[in-house]
Amino acid sequence: MQPMTVQEIAAAVRGVWKNPRADAPAVSAVSTDSRKLESGCLFVPWVGERFDGHDFIEKALDDGAAGCLCARLPAELRPDKFYIQVPDTRLALRDLASAYRDRFAIPFVQITGSVGKTTTKEMLASVLGAKLRVYKTPENFNNDIGTPLTLLGLAPEHQAAVIETGMNHFGEIRYLGEMVRPDIAVISNIGDAHVEFLGSREGILKAKCEILENLKPEGLLVLNGDDALLDTVQSPFRTVRCGQSEHCQARITEISDHGVEGITCTVTTEKDVYRLSIPAPGEHMAYSASMAVAVGEELGLSREEIVRGVAAYEPAGSRMRVVRLGSGRLILDDCYNANPQSVTAALEVLAKTECGRKAAVLGDMGELGDLTDQAHYNMGALAAMLGVDFVIAIGEKAARIADGAEESGGSALHFSTWQEALPEVRAQLEPDTAMLVKASHIMHFERIVEQLREAYD
Repeated sequence: MQPMTVQEIAAAVRGVWKNPRADAPAVSAVSTDSRKLESGCLFVPWVGERFDGHDFIEKALDDGAAGCLCARLPAELRPDKFYIQVPDTRLALRDLASAYRDRFAIPFVQITGSVGKTTTKEMLASVLGAKLRVYKTPENFNNDIGTPLTLLGLAPEHQAAVIETGMNHFGEIRYLGEMVRPDIAVISNIGDAHVEFLGSREGILKAKCEILENLKPEGLLVLNGDDALLDTVQSPFRTVRCGQSEHCQARITEISDHGVEGITCTVTTEKDVYRLSIPAPGEHMAYSASMAVAVGEELGLSREEIVRGVAAYEPAGSRMRVVRLGSGRLILDDCYNANPQSVTAALEVLAKTECGRKAAVLGDMGELGDLTDQAHYNMGALAAMLGVDFVIAIGEKAARIADGAEESGGSALHFSTWQEALPEVRAQLEPDTAMLVKASHIMHFERIVEQLREAYD
């Protein structure tokens, strides 16, 4: 973060500096967590359902924060620190990030979607990185805390920004877009994730399309052209649809699946033809790559740069990460998150592996509302129909995964927790076995992967 004076911060958040002094230091970092502070930073107390960061202001100042925003002033103000009073610290953080973003005259790409946001972000960053110094959302910093903190990390050396934004309620993409104000907006797809809060896929589409409200008038909209709901979107913006359908402006053809080694495909646009090699498994990767082609062309990259950038893609975290262990054991570590669409794609990748046996460790999927029971059953049934040899279902909701697998002719066991399941998981990872590990992030299946690596690495 470039330095901001206390006066600049107060103006950006429309706050009142309660104890002004001429020698107040500039701030080069912002934190919302009193446990993780940089010396001299601005502390922004966050107010949640079960906590109030204002209770930790004194600790933050003791630990080195130079000052704070606050909706509730402490009883006493320290003369060596600064205090900026605002009505709402959440909105103040948004306004601060928005003002800071205005310092950068670089292209901003905002990404949303039900499935594959992070994969698409990483692919776009990899492609643009073949020519530009790219700043991207770190980890999963894609909500109302993470997005402003991400923007506040921009630095003068950055030549493009790729910002991932998530949501589970109406209004969230609009709120985040007010900070990002993208030059290019990307919607990866519309799935069932968050249907519990948004009512239907049509509701999800409406929420995702809030991204258009802050897209610059001359901006570009990039959509999945094979998504039936996204195909209904009509907007005043220049639009590139990416997919296998004939109407797509970035059209995917000639997909060849090379198992865990990745895929190759051709993407054809009005400008050029790109033969791409994607070093990650799953035909769905072609969609992220085609969107990267569209964005790369918009920002002036050459064919060679785009092809090179796609080939340099690396998955982030536990997102279809291939882990090779001893005696031909293979883990498909895709346990960062899960919904029906992503589990389907992951099971299809598992089914195409060349190992002698195939096992799936599947857990609860969250925020599916009335679809919960049937969606879990369907995932178990799909695993059996794809020829997965054994399914281990973990979690309360996942009991229906086991039901679906067994009633479709497969073999399955159900466990309440991953700890209970671990001995069976270890036993099923025999030599020459490929094992998919996938569930919603709250299930913490990364611990299963850690245990398996310790046992067989």
